[in-house]
Amino acid sequence: MAAKIAGVEPDSIGEELGLKPGDRLIAMNGQEIRDVIDYMYYEASSDLSLLVEADGEEILFEIEKESEEPLGLDFEDYLIDGQRRCKNKCIFCFIDQLPKGLRETLYFKDDDARLSFLMGNYITLTNLSEEDLERIIKMRISPINISVHTTDPELRVRMMANPNAAKINEILKRFFDAGIEMNCQIVLCKGVNDGRHLKKTLEDLAELAPCVRSTSVVPVGISRHREGLYPLVPFEKQDAADVIDLIEEIGARQKRKNGLRGCYPSDEFYVMAGRPVPEEEFYDGYPQLENGVGLMRSLQQELEEALEETRGDDLPRRIGIITGVLASGYMQELMAKIWQKFTGLEAEVYPIVNHFFGERITVSGLVTGTDIVDQLTGRTLPERLLIPSSMLRAEQDLFLDSMSLQQVSKALNRPISVSTNDGADLLNKVIGRCVS
Repeated sequence: MAAKIAGVEPDSIGEELGLKPGDRLIAMNGQEIRDVIDYMYYEASSDLSLLVEADGEEILFEIEKESEEPLGLDFEDYLIDGQRRCKNKCIFCFIDQLPKGLRETLYFKDDDARLSFLMGNYITLTNLSEEDLERIIKMRISPINISVHTTDPELRVRMMANPNAAKINEILKRFFDAGIEMNCQIVLCKGVNDGRHLKKTLEDLAELAPCVRSTSVVPVGISRHREGLYPLVPFEKQDAADVIDLIEEIGARQKRKNGLRGCYPSDEFYVMAGRPVPEEEFYDGYPQLENGVGLMRSLQQELEEALEETRGDDLPRRIGIITGVLASGYMQELMAKIWQKFTGLEAEVYPIVNHFFGERITVSGLVTGTDIVDQLTGRTLPERLLIPSSMLRAEQDLFLDSMSLQQVSKALNRPISVSTNDGADLLNKVIGRCVS
């Protein structure tokens, strides 16, 4: 096993050694390199040996350097020994709810602790060996993002269909004792891990503060493709209100004790309950934005700050905002804020009903190109359209159904811009000029 070098930074130690793309790093300080975490760990040594395969020969380099001085190497793959698959059969798994015929990569279930550290992925801890656990502790791989769902061992096994799921409290305690920082998430299933189970889980995780830095609670996504799967039911308005009340109560206790709430409902619960999202200070610096916790408040706050620094005008502008049903009312509110300074703005919000996955799926990140085209074709559209970046897959221009942004733009005969989850960028795209 070896790590194939993809690039060498100019004027780096790697360049001084004569390393080049295509060479393979076999070992550092006599230890085989399994992934980029191994590389990062050993790179911090001041006395370092590198075993490299170059032009068919193995060469051993002995290096003395400052401990924090980088080698300047980049690799083709962060996970040299391959990505680890999920071994669970969770009752709420969204990948199991995908229709057939999508591109193959969408069906891959990863559950790799290394991706938690490197990419922010959430992992279940069910496929970690004792060696893996010791490595995390030894190398101080932190923070780790963990899909907890419940701290009741028996319930967790039932929810994940994996006997290893019962070890959750033991592993969390080991990480706590070692000072490993953790962010946790709970996918909440009505009648399964909510109510008293949710209360106990949040209280258990609160006992592990400050190592457990934050816990998000998000509602299970239920698509229309659930034939033969566990009979999940959606949360209703009162259910969402009850969830919010419970989380806010426990969070308030943590705030008084530790200075941070520590647990947060996702924005989706507030929309379902018909309640406004909390103010900025509620979110303690937004530790769970990627799970949709505080995303609406953060975007609004950034937009308002950008508007304060921007000179308005009355120039005519027309734009269409394409979004999921969940965020449509919120986006209308944001457009009204922009209109107060840019009075010539005509912004129409187009909430796209999710026929592809089912109408219960309302988030923008699961809107497909097919549904956009089907629902907007034939309508009188403004000159420009705007979508959130969450609709597209990372580093690509594809929607989940593999339609490209260019295909959707061509079908609607309109240019489509993409806005990031940043209020200044949203303002920039809406008014069509740089924010100053």
